[in-house]
Amino acid sequence: MQKKLLFIFLIAFSTMVSAQITGNITDQNNNPLPFVNILIENTYKGTTSNDDGYYELNISKTKDYTIIYSYLGYKTVKKSVSISKFPYQLDISLEEESVSLGEVVIDAENDPANAIMRQAIAQRQANLEKIESFKADFYSRGLIKIKNAPEKIMGQEVGDLGGGLDSTRSGIIYLSETISKIQFLSPDKLKEKINASKISGNSNGFSFNTALEVDFNFYNNTINFGNEIISPIANNAFGYYKYKLDGVFYDDRGNLINKVKVTPKRKNDPVFSGYIYIVEDQWDIYALELDITGVQAKNPAVDIISLQQSFSYSESNDIWAKISQSIDFKYGLFGIKGDGRFTAVYSNYEFNSGLTRKDFNKEIVSFENEANKKDSLFWNKIRPVPLTLEERNDYVTKDSIQIVHESKPYLDSVDHAKNKFKIGNILGYTYQNSHKNYRLGFDIPPTATQFNTVQGFAVGANVFYTKGYDDYKRYLTVNGNLQYGISDDRLRATGGATYKFNSVSNSYLTLYGGVTTVQFNPSDPISPLINGISSLFFEDNYMKIYDKSFVTANYSEELFNGFRLFTSLTYERRKALFNTTDQTYINDDNDAYTSNNPLNELAYGVAPFQTHNMLKGVINARINFGQEYMSYPDAKYNVGNDDYPTLHLGYEKAFGATVDDYNFDQIKIRLTQSFNVKDKGRFNYNLKAGKFFNADDIAFMDYQHFNGNQTHVSFDGNYTNVFNNLDYYSASTNDSYFEAHAEHDFNGFLLGKVPLLNKLNFNLVLGAHLLATPDVKPYQEYSIGLDNIGFGKWRFLRVDYLRSYQSGFKSDAIVFGLKFF
Repeated sequence: MQKKLLFIFLIAFSTMVSAQITGNITDQNNNPLPFVNILIENTYKGTTSNDDGYYELNISKTKDYTIIYSYLGYKTVKKSVSISKFPYQLDISLEEESVSLGEVVIDAENDPANAIMRQAIAQRQANLEKIESFKADFYSRGLIKIKNAPEKIMGQEVGDLGGGLDSTRSGIIYLSETISKIQFLSPDKLKEKINASKISGNSNGFSFNTALEVDFNFYNNTINFGNEIISPIANNAFGYYKYKLDGVFYDDRGNLINKVKVTPKRKNDPVFSGYIYIVEDQWDIYALELDITGVQAKNPAVDIISLQQSFSYSESNDIWAKISQSIDFKYGLFGIKGDGRFTAVYSNYEFNSGLTRKDFNKEIVSFENEANKKDSLFWNKIRPVPLTLEERNDYVTKDSIQIVHESKPYLDSVDHAKNKFKIGNILGYTYQNSHKNYRLGFDIPPTATQFNTVQGFAVGANVFYTKGYDDYKRYLTVNGNLQYGISDDRLRATGGATYKFNSVSNSYLTLYGGVTTVQFNPSDPISPLINGISSLFFEDNYMKIYDKSFVTANYSEELFNGFRLFTSLTYERRKALFNTTDQTYINDDNDAYTSNNPLNELAYGVAPFQTHNMLKGVINARINFGQEYMSYPDAKYNVGNDDYPTLHLGYEKAFGATVDDYNFDQIKIRLTQSFNVKDKGRFNYNLKAGKFFNADDIAFMDYQHFNGNQTHVSFDGNYTNVFNNLDYYSASTNDSYFEAHAEHDFNGFLLGKVPLLNKLNFNLVLGAHLLATPDVKPYQEYSIGLDNIGFGKWRFLRVDYLRSYQSGFKSDAIVFGLKFF
C-alpha cells in the first residue's frame, strides 16, 4: 500500500512540474467541458481538454503568448498572457455560441443548406488537393469500457480482465496511448513512426492505436468505416442525404460558419447523420459532429459510433487542417455491453514540405526502439491530452497488478486452482504452468463424433501440448488425434509438432504423420456434420473417403515482403475403403446408400484405385502484390491491400510410386482479389488454372477436384471457391483445367433504395461461376441471392437461387447459407 501511495504521489508531482500551462475549462454553469481545442495563435501547437475539462499545454519558453480556446457550440476565447515562470495556472470559462438563422429566409422546398452543400461539393476536390503532403505530430488514446461483464462466455471463464473490473464487473478493459510522427503524401500514402507506446497493465505490450486506423478524410467521396460510408460532401451526396440549415455564427477570424444538419434519406444506407460546419465562401469543413449506427457500418456488435472532428486555419498555407478527432462508440453483443472512445490530436504541421514517393515504402507503421519503455515523467511531459482521474487510477492499479500477476507465487496459485480436475472436465482438461509458459491437456469436442458409411459412428479425442517462448514470438505445439470407427472397428491416430521460429518472417516447420481417413478431394468440400445429417436422415452419403498412412514435413516462410513460400515432402500409403454400415434414422425403401467409390456410385466392393505407396513434393508460392506492413520490435504484421490481387503459384510432383502409372507432375496458378467498388458494394473474384503432365492413369485422389455442393446447404460463407449446383466428382480431371468465380455483394446499394424492402436491410448478391476442362463442355453457374437475413443484430442467413448450364440449361437450385457455423 505504501508503494502504491508513493507511486501516485510521484505521478502527481511529475505532472505538476512538467505541465507548463494548466487549467480547467468550464461552461457558464461551471460544468467541465471535454475535448476543447487549445492552440497557441498562428501555430498548430496545442492540446485538448480531457473528459474532466482539464488541460495541459506544454511550452518551453517564458514569454508572451496568445492562446485560443475553441469548442463547438461555444464562443472562441483568445487569451493573451505574459508568462514569467512555470507552472502557470489559467482557467477558462466558455460562453455558449449564439447560433441563429438571423435574416436568412427559409424556403420549405429549397433550404439554403442545399446551396451551401452544392458549393462545398463543387469545391471538394480543390480543397482536397490543397494538401499535397504534410508532416505532423500525432497522439492517440484508446479507451474501452465494459458494463456488467458476465462470469463466463460460452462456458469459458472471463476472469477480471486484467484487474479492470469493479464489484459490479464494470470498468476499463483497454487503455492505451501512442505518440508518433506521421507523414502524408496525396492521395493516400500515410506513414507513421511511433516514438512511445503505452498499454495499461502490460508494460511489455505495444499499442495497436495507429494514425492509419483513424484516418477519416471527408473530402474523399467515401470513408472506410468497415463499410464504405458516403461523405456528406461526396459528389453523389444528394442521393443519400437531406440538408437543413440549423444556424450560422462567426468564428474568431470573422468567418461565417454554416451549421448544416445532415439526415439520411434512407435509414439503413451507409451514411452519417448529425452536423457538418461549412466555412462560407471558402466552402471548407470547419468541424463535424456525425453519428453512424452499427447497421449502417455493417458492424453488428456496435450500437452507434459518434465522430467529431475540429479544424484550424493556417493563413500561410490557406488550409483548414484537422487538429483533433474523437470517436465515441457503444457496443453490445451476447449480453455484453460497453462503450469507448478513441481520441486523436494532430499538431506541429509542416505542409507541402517536398515529400515524394521515395519517402514512402511498404512499411506503414514502425516503432522506435524501447518505445514501450518510456516512464511516467516522459508521458506527463509530452502527453497532449491529460489523463482523467479514472484513467490515472487504471494505470496505477493495473501496473501494480501486473507486477503481482507476473510473480511466480501468484502464477503458481492461479495454476493450482485451475489445474484441479473436476467432473465437468471429462470432455476437456488443460494443465498449465504459467511461469514456464506451457500447457497440455485433452479435449473431446462435439464435432469429434461423426457418422459416415465407412466407419459408422466415429468418436475422437485430441491431446495437445504448447510451449511459448518470448511472449509466443516463438512456440512449439505438439498435438495428437485418436479416432475410433465403431462399424469398421478400427482405431486410427495422427500426431505432429509445429515450431514457429520467429514473428518477422513467420517461419514454421511442421512434422506430422499417422493413419487417418481423408476425402478424395483434399479441399474437404463436405463437412462431416452435413454428411452425417444427409446420411442418417436422407440416405445420401456424399462424402467419399480412403485410408491414408503418411509422414509429412512442411516448411513455410516469408522470404521477402509479400512473397511467402510453402514446401512439403510427404510419404503416403493409400488404401481403398468400403461401406460397412447401412444405418439410417429415416429409411426410404426406394433409396439406398451409394458405394464409397467416387467413380461409380453402384460399384459396391470395387476399389477405385490400387493400394500403393508414393512420395509427393509440393512447392507453392503466394505473392501479395502491394502488401504493406507494420514493423513491431521482433514482429511484422502484414496489412492487406485491396488495390492489388494475390497470386498463388504451385508445382506438385508425385514420384517413387509402387504403381508406376501413379507418378505425375502438376503446375497450377491462382489469382484472387476482393475490393470495394466505392459505395456500390464489394466485388470478389477467384481464378484458377492448372495442367497435369504424365498423368494419364494416376490415382483418382490426385486428380484436380472441384468443390461442388449437392446438399444445397453452406456453412462456409465463401462462395467464390465452390460450384453450388455441381456434383462433387463429376468434373474431376487429370488434364488441364480453368475455373473462375466472381461475386458482387451490393451491400445495400440497390435494395436500400427500394421502399419498404430497404427496412429489411438485406443485401443483394450476384454471382457467376465457370469451369472448363478438355473432356467436357464448359459448365456455368449464375446466382442471385439475399444476404444479411435475420433480425436485429442476428444476421445469420443467406439464400441464393442459382441456375447451371452445360450445353444448354442443366438444372436450378436453392442454397441456404448459415454464417455462424
